[in-house]
Amino acid sequence: MPAESIHHIYIETHNWGKSVAFWRALGFQLSDDRGTSGMLRPSGGGPYIYLAEVPADRKAAVELYLAATDETAPERPAEVVAPFAPTHWGTREMAVRDPDGRLVKLETRGSQPAQ
Repeated sequence: MPAESIHHIYIETHNWGKSVAFWRALGFQLSDDRGTSGMLRPSGGGPYIYLAEVPADRKAAVELYLAATDETAPERPAEVVAPFAPTHWGTREMAVRDPDGRLVKLETRGSQPAQ
């Protein structure tokens, strides 16, 4: 299950407007604006940030998404938290935990599991 690149970073916020202004000040351009979520692309290219507002009573998360080349399970020491499963946006993702307890998500294109 080799990861080919960092695909994007998912960041939750409690204040959409302030967060968008912060990322714009760092040189990111807002695209695919959905009102309380959207993509922020760096001016120099590379992985994008997907920013989403969540309720104030929910802890805001940050998730790193890696583009995986296939759905082969990762080797130890990666702890599989959730196996590959379909997402509502047409990809498949799995979650693993790093040695410090952080979640890392792996995403493949397409909707069918590897054979």
